[in-house]
Amino acid sequence: MAYLTTRDDVSLYYKDWGSGTPVVFSHGWPLTADAWEAQMFFLASNGCRCVAHDRRGHGRSSQPWHGNDMDTYADDLAQLLEALDLHDVVLVGHSTGGGEVARYIGRHGTERVAKAVLVGAVPPLMVKTDAKPGGLPMSVFDGFREQYLADRAQFFLDVPSGPFYGFNRKGAEVSEGLIRSWWTQGMMSGHKSAFDCIAAFSETDFTEDLKKFDVPTLILHGDDDQIVPIDNSARLSAKLVKDATLKVYPGGAHALADTCKDELNADLLAFIRS
Repeated sequence: MAYLTTRDDVSLYYKDWGSGTPVVFSHGWPLTADAWEAQMFFLASNGCRCVAHDRRGHGRSSQPWHGNDMDTYADDLAQLLEALDLHDVVLVGHSTGGGEVARYIGRHGTERVAKAVLVGAVPPLMVKTDAKPGGLPMSVFDGFREQYLADRAQFFLDVPSGPFYGFNRKGAEVSEGLIRSWWTQGMMSGHKSAFDCIAAFSETDFTEDLKKFDVPTLILHGDDDQIVPIDNSARLSAKLVKDATLKVYPGGAHALADTCKDELNADLLAFIRS
């Protein structure tokens, strides 16, 4: 098992599969690098070097009390790229991981980056503010925190059983295996780390980060995403990122990496090779 020790002495677990074009994945809350296994297997089988880490406080990485914020997540990603000496990287971020990618580019630039992909990503800002009136009310995220603290294990069953995969939609083919996988990954996260991350993914404003993107960028989002509604995320990000390409998955849920994995895999490979 591969680990990187960050400058503040946090151990980050990462996977490093295959060889070729480097593709680095950042996962969503409260998951792990395992959330990308279908994409990593496919791309590594098609000439890519696929790297994915467990964000600090998640999965097999350390569970520090402090540093559970987007600036630190982005700095951890920078240290991973530096440690592996990766260049011309394709950065791929889902949900919270999309915020991590955006903040990385905002803080560290694109010297090591060739392309970027945002999948069901949280930027530019999830919560409703006076400047962003289309966002979700703070009460939504306060509700997340209340449910999390009341019974985190049950909350981590309710999310994948319903809105995350769209299993609450009429006619949905429910996968008990996916629900259990999500629960297992979530329960591996640090209690404080995952709690703090709710604020990190919902209250961080990535507007200025997105304006700094100067590499080809692909934005992928389902129009039935119940976790990160498309109108306040992907459609706005596509306007902020210069020359970004937006692809909408009709009926797509938040979990495109699983529910639309064949189409997503093909889109990623085509973009990487373009």
